[in-house]
Amino acid sequence: MKHDEKKQTGHFMDLVLSRQSVRAYQDRGVEQEKLHLLIEASRLAPSASNGQPWKLIFVTDPALKDQVADATFSTMVSFNKFVPQAPVLVVIAIEKTRVVTQIGGLLKKRDFPLIDIGIVAEHFCLQAAELGLGTCMLGWFDEQRIRKLLHIPARIRIGLVISLGYPPPGYRLRNKQRKRVEEMCSFNRY
Repeated sequence: MKHDEKKQTGHFMDLVLSRQSVRAYQDRGVEQEKLHLLIEASRLAPSASNGQPWKLIFVTDPALKDQVADATFSTMVSFNKFVPQAPVLVVIAIEKTRVVTQIGGLLKKRDFPLIDIGIVAEHFCLQAAELGLGTCMLGWFDEQRIRKLLHIPARIRIGLVISLGYPPPGYRLRNKQRKRVEEMCSFNRY
C-alpha cells in the first residue's frame, strides 16, 4: 500500500496494518483492565450457529506460564524459543459445538470449530494491537503436556496458544510479505 493510500484508510485498516506476530516482549505484565477488554472482544466474536466453541485459558502465574511456554518448543523445534519472554499465554481450547453445527459440519465437510477459533483468535489479536500489546499465534506445541499442566480434560482439544505482552520499544518486523492481489483474489470466477 502506498503512503498516500494509507492516509485514506480508516481506523480498522490502520489496526490491520499495525498488527504483526511479535516474537520479543518487555519484562512487564499486562494490566487486568486490558485482559478484560481482550476477553470481551473474544466473547463477542461470531461463530457457527452462535455456538462459541472455545474457552480461553489465561496463563498468568509466572511458574505455570514458563512450563506452558516450554511446551511450545524443544531441542528439535526451536522457533518458539521467544515464548518464555511473554508475560501471558492464552490457550484456546476447542469446546463441543451445538448439535446443529455438528450435523452441518458433517453434511458440508467443514470443521466449523476450527473456523470459529480462527475468528476468535483474530478478534483477540486485533484488540491486543489496539491496546498496544503484541501477540503471536502458535500452532506448534505439545498438546498433551499443556493439557496436563492446565487440567484440560482429555476430550478437549487445544486449538492455539497465543503469546501476549508488550513488544520492545520500536519493535517492527520487516514489511509484511503478502501475495499480490491478483494471486489471492478474483471476481466472478476462479
